[in-house]
Amino acid sequence: MSRGLTTSLPQKTDDDEPQNTLTKKFTGCRMDCSEKTNLTASSTPYILWGVTINPAKPKDARVSVILMKFLRARNLNPEEAKAMFISTLRWRQSFDVEGAMKEKYPEETFGKLGRIYGQDKQGHPVVYNLYGAIKDTNAVFGDIQRFLRWRVAFMEQSIALMDFEAVDQAVQIHDYEGVSLFSRTENSKRAASEVTSIFQGHYPELLARKFFVNVPSFMTWIFWLFKPLLSSATLDKMAVVGSGPRTIGAALLPIIDEHELPKRYGGSAEAF
Repeated sequence: MSRGLTTSLPQKTDDDEPQNTLTKKFTGCRMDCSEKTNLTASSTPYILWGVTINPAKPKDARVSVILMKFLRARNLNPEEAKAMFISTLRWRQSFDVEGAMKEKYPEETFGKLGRIYGQDKQGHPVVYNLYGAIKDTNAVFGDIQRFLRWRVAFMEQSIALMDFEAVDQAVQIHDYEGVSLFSRTENSKRAASEVTSIFQGHYPELLARKFFVNVPSFMTWIFWLFKPLLSSATLDKMAVVGSGPRTIGAALLPIIDEHELPKRYGGSAEAF
């Protein structure tokens, strides 16, 4: 076990921080107040994903939930988790995440690319990425920085639905209906690479499940190509599903109630 982590839970005392639904699920390790202060490495309070992280007042279960994400993303190595956490704070400032969230993006360009609709049976928000809705690749990816700012803002919208008390992850549905072999351009590939880098480096452990639906046959081999590069924990969260409401519904309805799932995916909701 990595240095700085407690591997057994002591008897609760008045000095213990409050627990919530998520911290009660922690297994194998926990953080005490001094360990959280060391991880944050700052005396200045700041807000991350709607939660105030104040090293002077570390007794907050939601802070534990967020910081544990960085630890888990770095295999419980405190030094690596600390570096990731500090890098994330610096990136958020340089990228101006708050500004990206306030920015107005052309509805005709980005309005149909993503939807956040309903929740699964455990309360996770469900996020739909609609790749087939990209009809004009130049309009979407011509300005890569604008696309990245829209994509980060969309991610932040889904995180705003998490309370870090009972819900701290989202379900993602990646829909490839309408995507053709000629849809990808150099700019779109570069944008996808940069988005992946941002999410891997600065949004750890926010995924509950990921489903790839309506995947064209020509793209299936890509998933098999990258499969050996993914950890078993990541693979356990991912599923490649076929096409059509009946097939997709068979995969999604066990985790999403019918009235929360759009008809196009096998549910009964009159959604997008």
